Amino acid sequence: MSAYVIFVRDRITDPAEFSQYEQSAGAAAAGHPLTPLAFYGALDTLEGPLVDGAVVLEFPTVAAARAWYESPLYQQALPHRLKGAEYRVFIVEGLAAQ
Repeated sequence: MSAYVIFVRDRITDPAEFSQYEQSAGAAAAGHPLTPLAFYGALDTLEGPLVDGAVVLEFPTVAAARAWYESPLYQQALPHRLKGAEYRVFIVEGLAAQ
């Protein structure tokens, strides 16, 4: 069953740190079965606080999504995102194929 990692960016707090994250996070995709479905495209906040940016990554399973998130390359990039921006990040399981 597919799974999605959703990144909701509330705001950038340190542009230099966030730039470091952007430069290093892409390499973490190597060897992982992920498909970007949305990547900081135009958005319209319908409810709640304004959203500054969003990313949706598709994986074949929750385990594959977690393996990518916990991978050494992503974990190297992660501190730069945590220092450089405020995000909410979660994994959501997709619907079973019918």
